[in-house]
Amino acid sequence: MQANQSSPQSAGAPRRSVQFSCTSQIIIPARLRSTRLPQKLLLRETGKSLLQHTYESALRARLPQGITVAVDCQELYDEVTAFGGTAVMTDADLPSGTDRVAAAAAEMPDVDVIVNVQGDEPEIDGEAIDQLVCLLAARPAASVATLAAPIRSADRLENPACVKLVMDQGGKALYFSRSPIPHARSWDPALLRQNPPLFWQHIGIYAYRREFLMQLGALPVSPLEETEKLEQLRFLQAGCEIVVGQVEAAPKGIDTSDDYRAFVRRYIRDLPRARVA
Repeated sequence: MQANQSSPQSAGAPRRSVQFSCTSQIIIPARLRSTRLPQKLLLRETGKSLLQHTYESALRARLPQGITVAVDCQELYDEVTAFGGTAVMTDADLPSGTDRVAAAAAEMPDVDVIVNVQGDEPEIDGEAIDQLVCLLAARPAASVATLAAPIRSADRLENPACVKLVMDQGGKALYFSRSPIPHARSWDPALLRQNPPLFWQHIGIYAYRREFLMQLGALPVSPLEETEKLEQLRFLQAGCEIVVGQVEAAPKGIDTSDDYRAFVRRYIRDLPRARVA
């Protein structure tokens, strides 16, 4: 596995040191091929690649000791090193981003918690990353932590691309689905306005205990995973405890050209404010 050892602090704002008993590392899996938006991680209408935006947003987290980008090709490796990030080369044939994260984490035996941040999340919140690390530190029985945001729109609730989840009173995930869950036997729009919220959108960012991540490759695809096409159901069906943190809104990931154009507009709109700050 090839690695660039330049410091992640060289891109974006300086990182602040935080004393914390749980060692953690952010790993960003980066794959060049994309079905809906080819080579999206290298799009740079803002003057920076989409991957660099994600990297610099992840730098705002205070608890992880560093960030590594697990890439699948030389072009992405060169991009990361060009903006001063740390990159490792992983097998281009790995089937998923989780496998790519696990391959990079295998070279980090001293790290307790691995945070998987997708490369197409340029607006990921650093505080949300810290929240995941804290969740695993506080819940020793949990092997995985993830996030959820309230669903207040019927369109989003019905959209199979929006993954829903239900959890118990302690924040442990009970199930994930592409269908609306819980299913209202008698529908009333007021259900979307309930507080605490009744419907939750799963946000696809995970923190793993390293030992669990190293065992994932041995877990067979489960019937629930195969049915819903949701990898996290493999974890649940294997008996893994997933703890869920709650945030106000889901970050806007980039899946389509429309998503990217909207991100560029938001970035340009916010530039004057960032310069003043």
